[in-house]
Amino acid sequence: MEKKTKKVTRRSLLKSVLSFSLYSIIPIQLKAFSFFGEGNFSIFDTNKNNAMNFKLPELKYAYNALEPHFDARTMEIHHSKHHAGYTNNLNNLIKGTEFEDKSIEKILISKDLPAGIRNNGGGFYNHCLFWKILSPNKVDPSERLLSMINSSFGSFDKMKEDFSKAAATRFGSGWAWLCYDGNGLSICSTPNQDNPLMEGACGGKPILCLDVWEHAYYLNYQNRRPDYILAFWNLVDWSVVENNIED
Repeated sequence: MEKKTKKVTRRSLLKSVLSFSLYSIIPIQLKAFSFFGEGNFSIFDTNKNNAMNFKLPELKYAYNALEPHFDARTMEIHHSKHHAGYTNNLNNLIKGTEFEDKSIEKILISKDLPAGIRNNGGGFYNHCLFWKILSPNKVDPSERLLSMINSSFGSFDKMKEDFSKAAATRFGSGWAWLCYDGNGLSICSTPNQDNPLMEGACGGKPILCLDVWEHAYYLNYQNRRPDYILAFWNLVDWSVVENNIED
C-alpha cells in the first residue's frame, strides 16, 4: 500500500513552529521578585517543583570595587559566606512549611514568626537591600529626595548625623535604617537581623540600611565602627534609595 505524504505548506510549517514555541514556554512558570517591584536583580526564583527557592544575588560590582572604603576581602566573606549562609538556612527552614511559597516580605511580616526563619529571613533580606544601595560611583540625592529629607530632618547633614548615631549606638550587632511611612522619612535601628518589616520592630518601609555587625567591617576597621559609618556615606547610590520609595 502506498503511504500518503502530507503536503507541507508555509502556513502549516509556521503553525507547527508557533505551537512548539508556546508549548515550550507556557509550562515554565518563572517567578521573579525584587524588593518593592521591578528592581536591579531578582531576589528569588522557583525550582522545577514550583516551590520557593531564594537565591544569593549577584553583586553589580566586583568585591574590590568599593575600596578603599569597604575592602575586597571583607566584601567577599560578607557576601559569599555570611549572606550565602543566611540564604541556605532560610531555604532549608521554610521547606515544607506554610512559608515555602511566600515572598520574603510576606514571610517577614508574618506574626509569631519562628526565630530561625526570622533571623535567617532577615539576614537574607537585609543584605539584599544593603548590596543594592551601594555603588562604587556615589550618586547624590535628587532635588525631590533632598526636599523630602529636609522636610523630615531639617537638612541632609542632620539626617546623616541622626542615621550615623543610630548605627553607632546600636549595642552589639544590628542594623540602622532610613524608612518611609507614606508621609515622611524616619530613622531607627534594629538588633541582630531584625528589620522594620517585622512584628515588634520600628515601622516603615526600609529604603536605606547599614549593617553594623562586626563581620561587616572588622577586618579593615577593627573596633572603629564610627570610621566604617563615615566611609559608608561615600558609597550610597541615592537614586536607588529614591527608587525604593516608589517601588
